[in-house]
Amino acid sequence: MRWSGLLGWLGAVAIVFGLVSLFLQMATGGLFLARDLPWIWANFAVGAALSLFALVSNAEKLREKLGSGGTKRAGKYGANALLGLTLGVTLLTLLAFLSTRYHTRWDWSESKEHTLSNQAEKILLGLEEDVKFTGFYTSVREPSVRQLLDRFDYVSERVFVEFVDPEVNPGPSRALGIEDERLTDGLLHIQLGNQSTEIQELTEETITNALVKLTRHDVRRVYFLEGHGERLAMEENAEGPEGFSQFRAALLNENYEVKGLLLAATGSVPEDASVLIIGGPIRPLHDSELQAIDDYVERGGAILVMIDPQSEAKLDSKLENWGVKLGDNIVVDRVQGLFGRPVSPFAGRYAEHEITKPIRERTLFHLVRSVRPTNVRTGNFTSVVMTGDESWGETDLETFYSVGQAAFNEGDVMGPVPIAVAGEIGPSGEGDAARVVVFGDSDFATNVLFGQHRNRDLLLNSVNWLLSDFDAISIRPATARASRLALNTEEFMRLRVLSLFVLPEIIAGLGVFVWWWRRRELA
Repeated sequence: MRWSGLLGWLGAVAIVFGLVSLFLQMATGGLFLARDLPWIWANFAVGAALSLFALVSNAEKLREKLGSGGTKRAGKYGANALLGLTLGVTLLTLLAFLSTRYHTRWDWSESKEHTLSNQAEKILLGLEEDVKFTGFYTSVREPSVRQLLDRFDYVSERVFVEFVDPEVNPGPSRALGIEDERLTDGLLHIQLGNQSTEIQELTEETITNALVKLTRHDVRRVYFLEGHGERLAMEENAEGPEGFSQFRAALLNENYEVKGLLLAATGSVPEDASVLIIGGPIRPLHDSELQAIDDYVERGGAILVMIDPQSEAKLDSKLENWGVKLGDNIVVDRVQGLFGRPVSPFAGRYAEHEITKPIRERTLFHLVRSVRPTNVRTGNFTSVVMTGDESWGETDLETFYSVGQAAFNEGDVMGPVPIAVAGEIGPSGEGDAARVVVFGDSDFATNVLFGQHRNRDLLLNSVNWLLSDFDAISIRPATARASRLALNTEEFMRLRVLSLFVLPEIIAGLGVFVWWWRRRELA
């Protein structure tokens, strides 16, 4: 038959990959035998069937070929190779010529650290005045700095870049009042209108933060509630893994002032408070404190609440009055948990909301409870973050904590589980509506998880939205890091099967087909 030869070779490929799979099982002690055994037997069965069919169909032809040796014309192969080489060189020459006329950039890094962030682009495209970067660097250091500043110059026509070697020409730095001692390692002077600033630690993030401070003129104050076992944000202990020091530093970089608030002492939320953050309280708030928070809401305040499962803060009824229901549960996700840990779920489903609109990647939580809107009273809330389809809200917490077991039962919250809501509370009298964002977890904002995935952007975007600072809602600059891929167990198994078996066998099969087809054409 016409295709029998090809089928025979494909059968040989299947048998070889079946043997390779079996060898891998022997080398790993049968670690994945239950998953790979059907694949191994399928390869042996298909390979044997195809090989047998080809052998029977080509028995006579095989005997003839074994008795004679055919040679093919090498000239045809040589002409094809020469033609391919000529076309390749011509194409590369054409591309090199076009590259001198048209400039396009590609960034293949995992964290896109060579591409300006969404935040930096929004600032540059929104500039109403020209910004001038003056780099005081030696000729040795200038190329690396220029490479960074070119990213800003590429985005906006309002950006102008100039370099001055302070060792050759000290005049410009002295005219700007820059001391010579500060120029030892180089310095970047940024001028926007009548305002200016200098930075020495040169990264995209520091330049972007400097632009933020130059473009924002109003003072916004963010207060962290204290006195109820909240995560530390202001004290020295905030630098620990469970603290909020990175969150606080990020708010400062957004040009917000950050302060602590002992509400039991002040008796009321300060008039200058732009946002009040309640970050993981574990002890009850006093009735007078709850009343002070209510008064703050009545005058159109903004509150970010992060409340962990089984918290004793007694905020449940207060939030429910506003229109937010806290679930008495813990979200479990055996499919999309960090490294197979079901109580550290990824969340990748976001609502069409200003907070989450620019976020396309996952956020990571740990020991998170469900949070859903009830929209009672005058509250108008929306679920903005949800966990995966295979997750659920485990309500049998006694068994979970005592035995460490969880299973979906009647009464549990079926996934996707909402774990964050955002909305407004209409005023009872005159005034603006208050804004509230509630998360069912505070771990995701700690120093351990703040910089993971898109946690930082989710938190800062929440604060930006509470402040109605919509222009600041964005994806922040990425930091260079070793590329990594966070996979749950099921994703790892799929990747393993695809990379070790499916794709290599497909490539081998296609190679056999091309080889067979060329032989057939030349025959």
